[in-house]
Amino acid sequence: MKYEKIRKQVLEAILEAVEQGLIKGTSGNIALRDDEEDVVAITPSGIAYKTMKAEDIAIVDLNGKWLEGPYKPSSEVPMHTAVLRARPDIKATVHTHAVFATIMAMGDGEIKPTTPPQCEFVPVRVVPFTMPGSDEVADKVVEALGQDGRAVLIKNHGMFCCGKNMKAAMSATIYTEEMAITEYYARALGTFEPMPQAGIDAMKALIAADQAV
Repeated sequence: MKYEKIRKQVLEAILEAVEQGLIKGTSGNIALRDDEEDVVAITPSGIAYKTMKAEDIAIVDLNGKWLEGPYKPSSEVPMHTAVLRARPDIKATVHTHAVFATIMAMGDGEIKPTTPPQCEFVPVRVVPFTMPGSDEVADKVVEALGQDGRAVLIKNHGMFCCGKNMKAAMSATIYTEEMAITEYYARALGTFEPMPQAGIDAMKALIAADQAV
């Protein structure tokens, strides 16, 4: 099977996302750029993830052209490939409709970290709603991520995270949802107290120095 390595990594990641409740049904999609060629493995559209095989994962080029795989690539190919083109430091991208990230995306401001591990993934900016699968939402996600962003929320849609490899992209996804859950419940209880900016800066510097993902 051609591109077996990246196809298997995408399959493993989507199954992990399903297991953790970050993805339900066939919503959400995950992509990974090849280390040697300008191609991307991405989950196909409308196929049940729990019964998916590695060979079912679609292969597209960096402009989104469908190259391989028996099933049509995700409709969110434009968003994934736009980020991968804009950010050479990024290899993996994860888009989910995780419940709390989706809820918090309907607010007006960025969600804030409440624990040290969450600091790595801020700022988490909010992208206005635009039609899923469109070039417009792709452009807005690229803009919101900027040159060093790891996660954004998309209003009335979900979240989009990225990383230097699949482990890093999945970590961003997991901790961004945790951040959203923590802030949601803390606000409901009236006890929300995010990390101070000095603490966020110190943690980000520590994480960067240790090359953590």
